[in-house]
Amino acid sequence: MFIQTQPTDSPDRMKFLPGCDVHPPGPLEFADAEDAAGESPLAARLFGIEEVADVELGPDYVIVGKRAGIDWLQLKPAVLGAIMDHFVAGVPVVRARAARPEGAATAPPAAELPLDESDPVVAELKELIETRIRPAAKQGGGDVALKGYAAGVVYLEFGGPAFQLKSGIENMLRHYVPEVERVADWRDAIPKPGLETAEAQAIQELLETVVNPQVASHGGHISLVDVEGARAYIRMEGGCQGCGMANMTLKQGVETQIRQIVPSIREVLDVTDHAGGTNPYYQPA
Repeated sequence: MFIQTQPTDSPDRMKFLPGCDVHPPGPLEFADAEDAAGESPLAARLFGIEEVADVELGPDYVIVGKRAGIDWLQLKPAVLGAIMDHFVAGVPVVRARAARPEGAATAPPAAELPLDESDPVVAELKELIETRIRPAAKQGGGDVALKGYAAGVVYLEFGGPAFQLKSGIENMLRHYVPEVERVADWRDAIPKPGLETAEAQAIQELLETVVNPQVASHGGHISLVDVEGARAYIRMEGGCQGCGMANMTLKQGVETQIRQIVPSIREVLDVTDHAGGTNPYYQPA
């Protein structure tokens, strides 16, 4: 296993990238060993290192915070060893029976989205997607799948550059199926309070008016997933997913622009499954 490291905005926190899934549902934070005990064997193993102050588990990363006065040159080998030992042992990152505190909701798998097969509207949607929308999406190297439908909202899974067709798909579905009000990415099915804040709204406007028009020429799209305190979580889609320049796009472009308009945001985290990218604009090295 080759584990990469990246600095964060805080000199006391470092990101470790093991090159595999860590906690795909989204970030989990642990403040101490007691918080991690019984829930995350990986976090508990890291807290076994005396100098570790806090741990965050993300979709494909581990962020470790160190105590003041400790040098990363001394601590990093121990952290790398603990992460490698955990994955080699085949132990789960988070125990399935563990429950997060109230309010710490995570996105459900697609199977949990409402999709009543007996609903005639669902039947219409399926036919339109299979006969008209998917063939068009596949011509451009993408794909579209119906994941759920409820209260006029159609939840779709967009593959590759198909996200660029979202507006056209919505117009088509609303034309043929009057019950449809809008189309949404299935991963955004669960409401997130952080997206209702003034900070999130400012970031959303920046993405839609400045950033996405720029990356659209590469068949890409960037979505705001959530805002939690001083952190913003984004997802790269289409040509940006799996792109070899994704990290540069994040660090030198998106993060810089977000922090300029929302100074309270200190860190922008990418929760994209880049390994699942099917049509990256630049192939990874």
